[in-house]
Amino acid sequence: QVQLVESGGGLVQPGGSLRLSCEASGSIFGLSAMGWYRQAPGKQRELVAIISSGLRTNYADSVKGRFTISRDNAKNTVYLQMNSLKPEDTAVYYCNIGVHGVAYWGKGTLVTVSS
Repeated sequence: QVQLVESGGGLVQPGGSLRLSCEASGSIFGLSAMGWYRQAPGKQRELVAIISSGLRTNYADSVKGRFTISRDNAKNTVYLQMNSLKPEDTAVYYCNIGVHGVAYWGKGTLVTVSS
């Protein structure tokens, strides 16, 4: 069984910053990629950023230069530092990990960017 605990969401003004965290626990031997997805109201879930076990990263074009994904393998935790936030970043952000080819999802954390 795999558990993902997300934290760090909230309300922030445009131009502000937030840091999301997601800690994985349980049967995660063989943990590979970790990433963040988001789903805005009325839209499909989309990839935000992903980081491999070898620390290679990939970002959605819409967040390049503003968001940074990182991971602490000793803590089985992935982070998403979000700077220069825009109203269009408002969404539920979901943590996603891969373990032996199986994808696991967190419950999501809401990020609202509004003045």
